[in-house]
Amino acid sequence: MGEVVHTSRSRIVRQEGPTRRARIEGFDGDVFYGVHGGIANFYQVKPKEEHPATLDHIVTAVAS
Repeated sequence: MGEVVHTSRSRIVRQEGPTRRARIEGFDGDVFYGVHGGIANFYQVKPKEEHPATLDHIVTAVAS
């Protein structure tokens, strides 16, 4: 196995319904995850506020 160059540490806490708040070590502020648009419709969920889904962040990271 090669040398480990970075270990990501974060904590995710469910806020309410599908909304989750993440704290990522080394960064100020929170990152919010949730549902929106077609995802909310598919799961028949009406969040108080729409947030990107975890899938949105994964796709964005891979596409970069």
